[in-house]
Amino acid sequence: QVQLVESGGGLVQAGDSLRLSCAASGGTLSGYVIYWFRQAPGNEREFVAAISRSGGDTYFPDSDKGRFTISRDSAKNAVYLQMNSLRPEDTAVYYCAAKGTLVRVPSPAAMDYWGKGTLVTVSS
Repeated sequence: QVQLVESGGGLVQAGDSLRLSCAASGGTLSGYVIYWFRQAPGNEREFVAAISRSGGDTYFPDSDKGRFTISRDSAKNAVYLQMNSLRPEDTAVYYCAAKGTLVRVPSPAAMDYWGKGTLVTVSS
């Protein structure tokens, strides 16, 4: 069982960039597809990005293509979500999740492991 820990959240202004990290405690991320989700107050948790086990393939919902990138560093046992041109509507708790396989339509219910999340607040 892998325990996921997110970090890097904070308060930023619209237009700023932020990099979130997802690290593993007690295990390795190498055997998992890693997903990022976010949940704003009153909203459902939504898919943000995913990266394959090799790091060679990345996936995004159409709505966020171009602003966010996802990468992984096997040596550091971490996955990163780079967010650029942040908007107030990006304000949410961001979670990383892990699953052994790629889910074509990622849903929270399909994930095997979750972190506790990191809060991103974007002011206008």
